[in-house]
Amino acid sequence: MTAPLDPEAERALTSLMAFWAEAGVGVSYAEAPVDRMAEGRRRLHAPARPPAPTPHKPTPQSMFSPGPAPDLAQAVGQAEAMAAAANTLEELEAAIAAFEGCALRYSGASRAVFARGTPGAPVMIIGEGPGAEEDAQGKPFVGRAGKLLDRMIAAAGLTDRVFITNTVFWRPPGNRTPSPQEQAVCAPFLERAIVLAKPQVLLLAGAAAAKSLLKRNEGILSLRGRWLEWHSEHNELTLPALPTLHPAFLLRQPQAKKKAWTDLLSLMSRLDHPNLPA
Repeated sequence: MTAPLDPEAERALTSLMAFWAEAGVGVSYAEAPVDRMAEGRRRLHAPARPPAPTPHKPTPQSMFSPGPAPDLAQAVGQAEAMAAAANTLEELEAAIAAFEGCALRYSGASRAVFARGTPGAPVMIIGEGPGAEEDAQGKPFVGRAGKLLDRMIAAAGLTDRVFITNTVFWRPPGNRTPSPQEQAVCAPFLERAIVLAKPQVLLLAGAAAAKSLLKRNEGILSLRGRWLEWHSEHNELTLPALPTLHPAFLLRQPQAKKKAWTDLLSLMSRLDHPNLPA
């Protein structure tokens, strides 16, 4: 049985416990005190243990790819051959789904996203690439930006008069802008889509699409609203092309919607007067 403390010792102990309680210490974790300095010295001089082996975690590419993607020239050549063999938009969509030369396919995308809209429509809208909603649904421009685009199209009287696609057909990680190399690999499929869809004009949504198709370096605020020409790489085909602001940009900068509407008015005028020079 423990002997009772004398009053002075009890007061000292009570004062010490109050101090620790004020400092935030509410629980004692050990029966006896521990010399932490001695424990630290012991660990410092203990022989090092080899690190435990890290279990292998498969990457998206190792899970979905039969091997590393081909180099750029090889991938572009393969895309050109597969695109040229497609004689309909349906065949082209199947070729894109089977294509293994784009690294985006192995970077977390769940599927290829090709197009939506009316084949043979007078306007072909080309954005930069699929986002999360597009990857989930398998169609371009179906998220918030796509809903805004649909409202703009309807306001312009263009419902059922557009065919919509992107410069790349797999979602870039984190919805980042596709790289020029990724766009170059997908370009043969995009060109074949333009040839097969037979639009009268191209509406290029955003800087990534405008720079890629027009081979220009200006920013979108400089390019937008200007009628330029798109030239095919492998066919003698030239089409008037109008760069405009991407709907995602308009969601961030609503005050720019007036500029986008001006571009749509220009587009409607071009459809009414198709022989005007670009």
